[in-house]
Amino acid sequence: MKRHAGAVLSSIKIDKHADKKISIQLYMALRDLLLTGALTPGDRLPATRTLAQEIGVSRTTVIDAIDRLISEGLLEARVGAGTFVSDALHARLEPRPKPSSNDNIKAIPRLSHASKHAIPDFKVRTRLPHKSQAFVTALPALDAFPMAQWAKLSARHWRKDRDDIAGYGEPFGFTPLREAIARQLNASRGIKCAPEQIFITNGAQRAFSLIGGMLVNPGEPIWFENPGAIGARNAFVAIGAQPVPVDVDAEGLCVEDGLKKAPHFRLAFVTPSHQQPLGNVMSLSRRLALMKAASEADAMIVEDDYDGEFYYGDQPPPTLKSIDTHDRVIYVGTFSKSLFPALRLGFLLAPEGLVESFERIFLTWLSGVPTVTQAMVAEFMDEGMFATHIRTMRQVYKERHDTLMGAASSLAGDIDLQPTSSGFHAVGLTNANLDEQRIVSETAARGITTAPLSRYALADIQQRGLVLGFGSASPDDIRKGIQALKDVLPKCRLA
Repeated sequence: MKRHAGAVLSSIKIDKHADKKISIQLYMALRDLLLTGALTPGDRLPATRTLAQEIGVSRTTVIDAIDRLISEGLLEARVGAGTFVSDALHARLEPRPKPSSNDNIKAIPRLSHASKHAIPDFKVRTRLPHKSQAFVTALPALDAFPMAQWAKLSARHWRKDRDDIAGYGEPFGFTPLREAIARQLNASRGIKCAPEQIFITNGAQRAFSLIGGMLVNPGEPIWFENPGAIGARNAFVAIGAQPVPVDVDAEGLCVEDGLKKAPHFRLAFVTPSHQQPLGNVMSLSRRLALMKAASEADAMIVEDDYDGEFYYGDQPPPTLKSIDTHDRVIYVGTFSKSLFPALRLGFLLAPEGLVESFERIFLTWLSGVPTVTQAMVAEFMDEGMFATHIRTMRQVYKERHDTLMGAASSLAGDIDLQPTSSGFHAVGLTNANLDEQRIVSETAARGITTAPLSRYALADIQQRGLVLGFGSASPDDIRKGIQALKDVLPKCRLA
């Protein structure tokens, strides 16, 4: 079937009752689009017949207007190809002058309290690179993902009924995916739940925003691990919550510190299976203390299990939700680490008492994840490909972790790399004679990404160090990265 090409020019309006001839109106309208930059050099115009149909005039009228513009050099006709905006238009377009201080500049529209006041309270952080190299954090081993299998799944699903793949989909999430996630949580994370408790979201951060909007009023205190997860913290701050920095030690969140700073907290955010970024596992005594504090404050707990599948120690780190006997934990998971970030696919597990509230929110105003994406992930899980991939990735990450630990031994005395048994980043604690910010800038100049530990801090912390991601870097890249890090250290010593 022949398909029309060229820009859609539906903004052109013709007044057939005006004194001015229709061909002149069309000519002037097209000329205005060309000279104002709405159409740029190289753009193709629609066929004359197509343009005539779209704006409701005769084809002869269109031809007359276009011929005039061709004669002026604004358009050019290419035999067998069509009519295009002339490259000569570059010379005829004058850059828009910059407004001077004396010009009348329109006022900035009024902003909400959260966007105007809450966000600037935090240090502005530049976005770290997100490409496969040493030592990018939060990026899985994209080179080890079974893309051929995924491509076959994709081709199969895009051939299915269009109502199923192109419609609005189920508001709470694709039912087979909710069922697959519930089975996965039960089998691998020890969480017993029903599919009806699972809600699919556009990534984990969207889940945090939803939870905050439902449970927290502006200004109410939320416990946050310090240092802790940046993205989650920003999601809660954006809805007006008041973050309270709670200290973290080898056992995880210090509940006593939280009670001292904000005993009447509304919600606590924790990463108990693999503390972000320190990598500690929360002890059982701390878990029980946190549960008790939440119960006494009538607060909820958000558990972010962002990379809990990737353990390579003796035992998998337990989830907080698996011992939640009072239904106070909202569990959040993501496929950004287990599969790949571009899916923008996450989920939350709601306590039974909040299922109806989440259903109301999802039904009322929330748009969901594309059904075809959910269907592909559901089949990936149901056919056993997900479990196989997780087992493979555990071995990949263990190899890369061991490579990092071995190579980092050459940094002894300057950087003490902390071993981890889960995930794909590790923390290297620096001695007091090193400037971590200088290390970051020096390694960046060599194509190596390092993140300072202070980047994750909500308030000042005593520890100084670097967060080194090893998931997306090959063993060879890891060794080269450590060598580059070693080379810059002499330049980074404090006077």
